[in-house]
Amino acid sequence: MDLAIQSETTEDGVAVITVAGELDLYTAPRLKENLLAALEADVLKICVDMTGVHFIDSSALGVLIGGVKRLKPKGGRLVLVSVDENVNWIFQITGLNSVFDIFSSREDALRNLAT
Repeated sequence: MDLAIQSETTEDGVAVITVAGELDLYTAPRLKENLLAALEADVLKICVDMTGVHFIDSSALGVLIGGVKRLKPKGGRLVLVSVDENVNWIFQITGLNSVFDIFSSREDALRNLAT
């Protein structure tokens, strides 16, 4: 399955990266490009909406962790939106559910970033 990525910035200055498809070794670099573009634009709050993602591997997890590592020293945050049972399970078994705030809706994620 191919990967579709769309980036936008909300009125509150939150970068929202919407991802649909499989996040794997071949598609993770595209996610990284979008994250780096937001970071280079000095965005401090990023929401990665993975509602349309049904598979994620370690390379994509590494990209997301890299985003957190770049944001944290600046006081920024990266949150995730994920509803797929298998994707959420990957975050649980790797312990990354304690690293990321994971929400079941974009609205909840954006509301959390606003506080």
